[in-house]
Amino acid sequence: MMKRILSFFVAVVMVITMFTVPTVSAQTNPNSKGDQQKMINIAHRGASGHAPENTMAAFQKGFDMKVDYIEFDVHMTKDGELVLMHDLTVDRTTNGHGYVSDLTLDEIKQFDAGSWFHEDFVGEKVPTFEETLDVFRGKVGLLIELKSPERYPGMEEKVAEALKERKMDRSSNHKVIIQSFNHESMKKSKELLPHIPHGVLAGPSWANVTDEQLEEFSTYADYFNPNMTIVTPELVSRIHAVGMKIFPYTSRTQEQANRLFELKVDGIITDFPEHVYFHPVKNQ
Repeated sequence: MMKRILSFFVAVVMVITMFTVPTVSAQTNPNSKGDQQKMINIAHRGASGHAPENTMAAFQKGFDMKVDYIEFDVHMTKDGELVLMHDLTVDRTTNGHGYVSDLTLDEIKQFDAGSWFHEDFVGEKVPTFEETLDVFRGKVGLLIELKSPERYPGMEEKVAEALKERKMDRSSNHKVIIQSFNHESMKKSKELLPHIPHGVLAGPSWANVTDEQLEEFSTYADYFNPNMTIVTPELVSRIHAVGMKIFPYTSRTQEQANRLFELKVDGIITDFPEHVYFHPVKNQ
């Protein structure tokens, strides 16, 4: 009889534990799903902490990690083709040498763009802009950076043409965003693609950006995306006050992602998307 009573109480305790422990965890867990979903997660040059930057492998990794956007950099070859590369030269991230602008697409396609990162990526190629659009359009947001467009006459037109050919020039849901440090280029691009959101990138020298400058940016840009070192609560508020959003760059540690989240930015450009998913959110 006593054994039956004891078994009954053990069963009751187990049932109570099953239903109460998750509830307590949900109340005390600082990483609530609702808070996580408020932060736009942008994989910088793809998930470049895990795969070689600006390659299909990095973009696929970002997609697999369920990021909101993959960010990549666009240059133009000697024969007028748009390719994805961060630097002006191919030296750092391929086994080739020279300026992108001095090389043809066929030459660049011969280079290995993965082995510098890890032997697992030997043979990875430099992708073209159009290849990337064709693989990832409709699957994940695209944050397109025009690199040094002043060096590449006609770059804005070529980007616009590629998007229009694929009917990607009416991105009302902000699944395509174009940005650049060259703000005049963004004015031109906005004229070519009036329905595509645009962003102005800002380095540390823009720490003292004025309200007047932000107002001017807001006439053609939807985003003010600065170096994360200059982001303050006041800057975030002023950017929001003129109707723009802010995606700071580039978070590479959990601590940096945590700080940006606490500053209430709209999105985080990061090499490690997992930092944005697993930041500690303070209970309000």
